[in-house]
Amino acid sequence: MALLPTEFADLEPFAADWVLATEPERYAKRLASTMPEMQKFYDAAFPRIEDAITYCDKFDYDDLPDDARALVHLMQSLIMVSFPVEVWKQPRVPDSGAAWAEIIHEPVV
Repeated sequence: MALLPTEFADLEPFAADWVLATEPERYAKRLASTMPEMQKFYDAAFPRIEDAITYCDKFDYDDLPDDARALVHLMQSLIMVSFPVEVWKQPRVPDSGAAWAEIIHEPVV
């Protein structure tokens, strides 16, 4: 069963791994992923980000259909991997040691 809207069937191979509802889940997935895995996801999803925004903008944010909510979560995962792919070339923040931050409120319910 597809998680994403049919218009985003090309991203469905990434849905099982990257449709994650919370920031801690997305961060853990980033840390557990290799750079080639993140690069492959980034290369497929980044060109579709504007399409995803346009698609999701058709709905009231508080009443997103399940497939649109999954698309939002997929795009949030894309954002999570963007700095490692574009800048750091590694999953962890460089020179951050054991530093961490805990998100106490998610932007999507």
